Amino acid sequence: MERSKQILEGLNNQYYRATYKSMGFSTDDLKRPVIGIANAWSECVPGHFNLRQVAQRVKDGIYRAGGTPVEFGVIGGCDGFAQGHDGMHYILPSRELIANSVESMAQINLFDGLVLLGSCDKIVPGMLMAAARLDIPCILLPGGPMEGGIVFDGRKSDQTSSAEALGMLSAKKITEEEYTSLEDLSCPTCGSCSYLGTANTMCSLSEALGMTVPDGGIIPAYSAARLAVAEHTGIKIMELVEKHITARQIITDGSIRNAIKICLAMSGSTNAVMHLTAIANEAELDIDVLKEFDELSRKTPQLAKINPASEYNMIDFYRAGGVSKLLDEMQSFIDTDVMTVTGQTVMDNIKTHRYPYPFDERVIRPLKSPFGYEGGVAVLRGNLAPDTGITKPGAFDKSLRHFKGTAICFDSEEAAEKAILEGQVHDGHVVVIRYEGPKGGPGMREMFKAMKYLYGRGLAKTTALITDGRFSGTNNGCFVGHISPEAAEGGPIAIVKDGDLIEIDVDNRSLTLHVSEEEITNRLNQWQRPAPKFTKGYLGLYCKLASSGSKGAVMNYDKL
Repeated sequence: MERSKQILEGLNNQYYRATYKSMGFSTDDLKRPVIGIANAWSECVPGHFNLRQVAQRVKDGIYRAGGTPVEFGVIGGCDGFAQGHDGMHYILPSRELIANSVESMAQINLFDGLVLLGSCDKIVPGMLMAAARLDIPCILLPGGPMEGGIVFDGRKSDQTSSAEALGMLSAKKITEEEYTSLEDLSCPTCGSCSYLGTANTMCSLSEALGMTVPDGGIIPAYSAARLAVAEHTGIKIMELVEKHITARQIITDGSIRNAIKICLAMSGSTNAVMHLTAIANEAELDIDVLKEFDELSRKTPQLAKINPASEYNMIDFYRAGGVSKLLDEMQSFIDTDVMTVTGQTVMDNIKTHRYPYPFDERVIRPLKSPFGYEGGVAVLRGNLAPDTGITKPGAFDKSLRHFKGTAICFDSEEAAEKAILEGQVHDGHVVVIRYEGPKGGPGMREMFKAMKYLYGRGLAKTTALITDGRFSGTNNGCFVGHISPEAAEGGPIAIVKDGDLIEIDVDNRSLTLHVSEEEITNRLNQWQRPAPKFTKGYLGLYCKLASSGSKGAVMNYDKL
């Protein structure tokens, strides 16, 4: 029986029908399956700005297929607005709020299915976590990427170009006029960021998981095709409800593994490791996502190169064939029998997919001639990262795959950024930014600006950066993030000193502090746990309950 019938059918349920009718729903509306539309629209996030129009077309599709749509709002913060200040503490924790709020509304209203509308870094994984937790028919539909801006430094610009340009300005490489011109010309349309950041990585991986209809993650935000795919999504959610195809029939070990392989093949954001771990956790799967990333990264070819790994952006990727083309090329690598939200398997989708544009091998290579024979994301371990550290070799120069340098340490993102802009960081430095993990940050802030400033000052190929925080998918250069255990939990990154020798060896998957074990033990014995930065409000709770980045940074309620 449809869930909504429990409260909408029978004489004894007049109360609920009357309540719906107070908002204009008809008797006929309430006899149909009721589909919730979780809409993260706001005027705070460019990736969500078009979701009002997208939601209307989803509603059209649901009505057309015999259902009744009921829309509700979901919060969603933009990582870009939160960069470099206290707001970034809230970004990763907001993922849990999003999952909890979607779950709450679905259960309060006993929706028969959900269409989840969101495009950005924590909203997409938060919504997918809710879908896995609820295990009802669900489809996620993003709003699509924005167009790239004016050409700057050899590629189409985006909002992150301003951070690179600020580094260049501080080093007197560009004029103030060149710098300020980006303000009006780098973001010409709404949409999720035009590069392959975490937002577009997760939108792409939702397709690879089977939770988004083909091309639904990457059709441009401003195109007519975005509205057409929205109506198609409304029709498809009704098919899932009729066939009783629920989220956990789609989010399986096989589909998670497919998403990992597509992430590696396109050199997606390192944050995908953490988000896929969290989604698998909500689906109660046994798959070890970190182990899979580690093993598969060594044998999955890199078939796509997208900004920041190349000059080509997400719209170029879509026109080159997108996720569908990667799945097609990688048939021999992936599980093509897994179910998707089309009601068909991955193989069925591959066979019936139509490509509107010619293929472009500058963006997506065929399997026989990949950009590289290993995936673009790698898992490192060593005495500096006993549990894990995550890097993205697919986005940096091959000369940086083995880097040795001396540590220059900072206990906050802000301190590191100030030092970089003031010229305190030099060739051969490994910038260490700590106490920015899930607990210590709290919220595992992104070290986006620090990396961009290094790039802007001409240090991208001569320095490295390691942190227990995270990185934006737009970052390139030699970096290792997600270092676990984090500094606030007494991880070895807490006891690194200025001048220590650090070695990053991507080929051997190692991150090593060249200090004797005896000295490391002595330093750890002298280390004292810092007081939490927040003791009240949501961040106070998150500080207490957040798990390690290696475990998806989910909230561990067993600690209550």
